[in-house]
This record gives sequence, structure tokens and C-alpha cells, in this order.
Amino acid sequence: METGDNQRSAARLSELAWLFLKLGATAFGGPAAHVAMMDDEVVRRGRWLTREEFLDLLGATNLIPGPNSTEMAIHIGRRRAGWPGLLFAGAAFILPAALLTMGIGWLYLSAGTLPRVQGILYGIKPVILVVVVQALWALARSALKTRFLAAVAVAALAASFGGVHELVLLLAAGLVVAAGRGCLRPGANFAVLGGLTIAQASAAAATAAAGGVPFGAWPLFLFFLKVGSVLFGSGYVLLAFLRADLVERFGWLTDSQLLDAVAVGQMTPGPVFTTATFVGYVLGGPWTAVVATLGIFAPAFVFVALSGPLIPRLRRSRLAGAILDGVNAASLALMAAVTLRLAPAALIDWPAALIALAAAFLLFRLRINSAWLVAGGAIAGAVLSAVR
Repeated sequence: METGDNQRSAARLSELAWLFLKLGATAFGGPAAHVAMMDDEVVRRGRWLTREEFLDLLGATNLIPGPNSTEMAIHIGRRRAGWPGLLFAGAAFILPAALLTMGIGWLYLSAGTLPRVQGILYGIKPVILVVVVQALWALARSALKTRFLAAVAVAALAASFGGVHELVLLLAAGLVVAAGRGCLRPGANFAVLGGLTIAQASAAAATAAAGGVPFGAWPLFLFFLKVGSVLFGSGYVLLAFLRADLVERFGWLTDSQLLDAVAVGQMTPGPVFTTATFVGYVLGGPWTAVVATLGIFAPAFVFVALSGPLIPRLRRSRLAGAILDGVNAASLALMAAVTLRLAPAALIDWPAALIALAAAFLLFRLRINSAWLVAGGAIAGAVLSAVR
């Protein structure tokens, strides 16, 4: 019996490693696209999770700092194969992007500029847009079970475009749903929101006090460990963190190098946080690239390990379940906001629109795997770029 259990565990770890290595090598387009591809693989195809379970994990990742899509991979790994699965899935998702980013870092230092990949990105962006829309449609049918939840999602979408911070928006949506269901007592405690705000402010103050730090592997590790521990929000928030410290306070990077680092994080598959890998490589070569990568991603493993076992208990609690429903609705609103912002950059001309239409037909009607669609988009973009 024990041998059979060991074989099943080994098989599940192998499945996780293969799936997340594949996603880490093909998941372009940022966290919303990554989540869409994971939904396609683990809910629709693999049936490892129900859509409701997937949504609960998604809501939980939005309440902790760090890279959301990487945390989703880690959560899925723990659900599928326990604590070893947590490590296997997270590492497998990060590894392809980190290695590719290190390779680009080597080319960057050799040539002094980024390799030209505009044609490939031109073909990938319309496909990513379609993949995200498909995931939004599928997730919304499970998450927006009532008109009230749909109204909360619409309000969250409007608030997102109004500039409301992502964390404030998520917590507010959860509290609104809890209040609407009569789960909150008068004078409910809002200390969680205040505590998170204070924690972020304290981290910012600590960073401000650390000006003039000489470069080294240990200060670099501590900087990215801090970023991974407190950063909520999009890649643009990451850019603000990096510029404030690495350019203005520490003087380790120039503005041009920082913009190149963020571009590499955006144009490579897998987690956008591999921007840290590129920064580490530019500053000190392969070793500091590894140090920076470990620093920014290590908190995600810790946060998921601590919060993952609590998710089923949260769903059993009437109050926590209501808050989680609100958070899920707001999470979908944030994904929709990202999609709407991506659309003008993806559909820049009629060939790009045709690529999107073809991808929509293949995904919605023929249910082609989204990883193949991304690869096809890259080829189409390269061919179109070559013939122009």
C-alpha cells in the first residue's frame, strides 16, 4: 500500500513539474493571462480543482503580497501533491522565465541593448487578450452567482479605473458583501486594512532610511526579500518600488537600465517578477541573478504555506465565506480592468485583430490548448514582422 502511495505521489509531482514548466515557458501576458491558462489546465482539462476551489485560491492570493500567478501555482501544487507539490509547482513555474531572463541578461551585457522581439510580442498579445477573456467568462459564471455580487464586481471595476488601490478595493468588496449578508456586527473591526496600510508605510519608511547602501549580494537579497514581502499590485507598482530604491536611493541602476529590466520582465513568459533576475544579472552576473530571484520569490512560498491550509476553513465560516465571495468578485473586476487596458496595445491594426479572431475561434469553439495558441501567435507575429 505504501509503495502504491509513493508511486501516486511521484506521478503527481511529475505531472505538476511538467505542467508548470510548460506554463512557465509559454505563459506570456502577465498575471491575468497566467491565471487564465492555469484555469484552462487544472479546472477545464485536468479537473484537479473545481472552479469554485480555483476561485477561492485566486481570492486568497489577492489578499497576500507577492506575485499572484506564482502564488496560484504554489497553491495548486500544495492542493495536488501536498508540501512537496508546493515546492515543485512554484519552482517549475519560475525556472524557465528565470533561465531565459539570465540568458537575455548575458546578451544585454554583451551587446549593450535588448534583443529585438517586437514581432513575436506583436503576435502574442492578441492571443493573450482572448485567453484572458475566455477565463473571465468561465470564472464569472461561477463567482458572480447573484445580482448583488455582479453589482459589487461592476463597482470594483469602476473603482479600479478611478485609481483605488488594489488591496483597498479587494478588502472593501469583501466587507461590503459580508455587510450585505448581515455577517458584520455594528462597529465591525477594520483593523486588518489599517494594519496592512501601516505595514506598507513602515516598509517604505525603512527603505527611505536605507539610502546610500553599497552594492553587494546580501543587500540585494534583503532588498528583493522586502519587495516580495510587501508588494501588492501590478508590474507598474513594482517599477515604482525599483526606481525609488535602486535608482534614486541606492544608485545601483540608471533609469535606462531599469526600464530595460521591466521590459524583460514583461516580454518573457512566466512571472513578471523575474525583472529581479535581470537586475541581479546586470549588477553582478549569474550569482547575483540567483540571489535576487530567491529574494523576491521566497516570501510567496512562505505566505502560501501559511495561508493555504486556512482556505477550506474560511469557506466553512459564514463571515469568511461572504468576504471571500466579495474578494473573488473584485478579483475578476481587476482582471477585467487589466484586459480592457491591454486591448488597445494588443489590437493595434487589422492583422492583430485577425489573429485575435482566429484565436477566439480556436479557443471557444475547438478548445485548443492555450499554450499552443500562444506559440502560434508568436510564429504569426514573427512571420508578419519578417514580410513587412
